[in-house]
Amino acid sequence: MIALVLAAAAKSAILLFILLTACAYMTLLERRLLALVQMRYGPNRVGPLGLLQPLADGIKLIFKESFMPAGADRLVYWIAPAISMAAALFVYAVIPIGPEVRLFGTTVPLYLADVNVGILLVLGASSIGVYGIILGGWSVNNKYALLGSLRSSAQLISYELTIGLAVVAVVMTAGSLSLVEIVQRQRELWFVALQPLGFALFLVGALAETNRAPFDLPEAEQELIAGFQTEYGGFKFAMFYIGEYIGVVTMSLLATTLFLGGWHGPLLPGAAWVALKTFACVSFFVWVRATMPRVRHDQLMALGWKVLLPLGLANVVATAVIVALRGG
Repeated sequence: MIALVLAAAAKSAILLFILLTACAYMTLLERRLLALVQMRYGPNRVGPLGLLQPLADGIKLIFKESFMPAGADRLVYWIAPAISMAAALFVYAVIPIGPEVRLFGTTVPLYLADVNVGILLVLGASSIGVYGIILGGWSVNNKYALLGSLRSSAQLISYELTIGLAVVAVVMTAGSLSLVEIVQRQRELWFVALQPLGFALFLVGALAETNRAPFDLPEAEQELIAGFQTEYGGFKFAMFYIGEYIGVVTMSLLATTLFLGGWHGPLLPGAAWVALKTFACVSFFVWVRATMPRVRHDQLMALGWKVLLPLGLANVVATAVIVALRGG
């Protein structure tokens, strides 16, 4: 029992280190890719090729002066960023990042837990993350921040339905709610080939779920200054920032797990395939930000309820019919 607890703690610590490091360097990747699209250099001064820029940014945020608005709710003001970051990290307890491997004569699964309702835990934890944004915008007693948090809640409700319907179609195809089992069922054929519409719906919903351009309306600087994080600075702002980037990695990893075959692929080790597919999805997020203008809030809501939701329902119905016919 003690050995199992120690093994889980060791895997959690390693995973936490990898995630935080990946999110730090995702900021560098995004800035360099955006610079490439816009024909400029990007950060290249701190360290060789600018590789120490995330470290410099982290040190700057940690030592920045901490402040609090006079009319803020002190407790909620501090708790809100922690909720966003904790909810973003929690989902990695059930997301597989590779198959079982042999280390020192012991079989080690590259996931913390194989839960038979793993996808429900992921969706539930991602829903909790929005509470951090809502509470952060409400607690500071700033109307611009409150409007940003209200936008975020409306956005989450609208596009979580789209993501849920895309996931339901995958679950029906795989016949399981376990993420490990869903990956195993893609050994012969990735689900992106069986669910191309579901994959497209998932990607669009993921952009809105993580407040990424062109759906970054909760922090739209044109009309809301900076939205829900207007009154946050220093390390508290960094926690919101980290939570957002972890969300991008999470959605990319989920797309890899649900649609792109997870660790399945030729020649390379399974974990390498997961990393490459996740990197490709993260690059897609950056590419969309570099090329798509921000939409209006009414356009965002209309797209979610009038276009994506009907398409998601139609995809679920079509999948149900196909699964029933195959079962018969």
